[in-house]
Amino acid sequence: MPSVNRVARRAGFLAALGAIPLALAYRFAVVYRVRAGLPRRVVPRLTPADRGLPFEDTIVRYSGGDLPAWFIPARGGARGPGIVLVHGWESNRDRTLPNAQVLHAAGFHVLTFDVRGHGANPAEEMPISVGEFRDDATAALDTLLTRPEVTRAGFLGHSLGAVGAALAAAAAGDRCDALVVSSAPADPRSLTRQTFRLANLWIPEPFATPLAALTSRVYVRPRGHRVRDLSASRAVAAYAGPILLVHGVEDSVVPPSHLGRLELAALAGQRARVAAGFPAGGPIESLLVAEGHHSWLYEHEPYRRAVAAFLAGALSRPSAGDRTSEILLVPKEAADRAAAVDARRIPDPDGAFAAITTAPSRRRRMAELIGAAHPAAVEVPPSPTLPPSPAYGNGATLAPEAGPPPEPSPPPEAAAAAGPRDAIASPR
Repeated sequence: MPSVNRVARRAGFLAALGAIPLALAYRFAVVYRVRAGLPRRVVPRLTPADRGLPFEDTIVRYSGGDLPAWFIPARGGARGPGIVLVHGWESNRDRTLPNAQVLHAAGFHVLTFDVRGHGANPAEEMPISVGEFRDDATAALDTLLTRPEVTRAGFLGHSLGAVGAALAAAAAGDRCDALVVSSAPADPRSLTRQTFRLANLWIPEPFATPLAALTSRVYVRPRGHRVRDLSASRAVAAYAGPILLVHGVEDSVVPPSHLGRLELAALAGQRARVAAGFPAGGPIESLLVAEGHHSWLYEHEPYRRAVAAFLAGALSRPSAGDRTSEILLVPKEAADRAAAVDARRIPDPDGAFAAITTAPSRRRRMAELIGAAHPAAVEVPPSPTLPPSPAYGNGATLAPEAGPPPEPSPPPEAAAAAGPRDAIASPR
């Protein structure tokens, strides 16, 4: 019969052996956060004037400082509804200009801004998540509603910006009258799981899902966020206003199945409100864009029509107070004007997603994973601004014509362990 000491040693050995996978999983999550948490800053290269739009330089003030923004008035500044545009990861406000063109033609005032750590903002020291997109979108909504031209307001967000917009809309309540969610992941865990696939990480499913859950928790911890509070599904369930969910059928970054999950969550929220004795809330609409990818959905006429008609219908109620100069939009007319817009993507002079193209060698990645090397954040300088344009004198200029569309790449988390040959073009 083995001695007590031998049994204790064996138990200790087995416990230590069992702890190794947990330690490696946690180390993986830390490396992931360090390498993928900070975006490459792409400085705006155009202004609204380059797309024929009137605009005013302004700021969005949040608790940490000021975010550069543009206010684009419609209908000569007459009082009416306005929309906040929220860009995605490693994007900036000039990449929202095609959507601004569509909304301006339809009759909406527009506010578009650079999320912290993006565009013309300084780099951040802590990882950025949809929690920061949410807080900055909230500040942008506050800014838009202070404009004397704006009577009502809504959001249109793309990708991670759409999640931030949904979270901000849920928090804003009746201060936000409409929400358009484009190409959004349904929740952080499933997004992280998807980025493992996009980065060609062979992680068997019994381990991939719990690893994605742990990685998501570790990623958002430095800023005090909780994963459950950053879910687009929970946000659309909580938001009682009108919702339009849009996704491209060919989206290889965030699969279109996420639209279905978001729609089910929004409908569940309506049922919960009715069961609690409250009104169900605004209508829930969805659109799958045939041949649409993760980005550039505005190049498709059905998208332009659907977005303009939805927002015109949701924001067509007259506001309180003086209505003498307020213009109410007619959905069909707004859709026709939006459909006629030649909305083309902003040509992107930059390469693929920074944390993928600058990923370390496999040997370095293994050293980081086992603790033999300290993981280093990706250090990529921001894109340089162009010389001032003679027409506008503020660094704006027309970029070259776009070539064939590149395949979109994953949002930030996809960079966790991607190798140097895993380059995918970046989503804008």
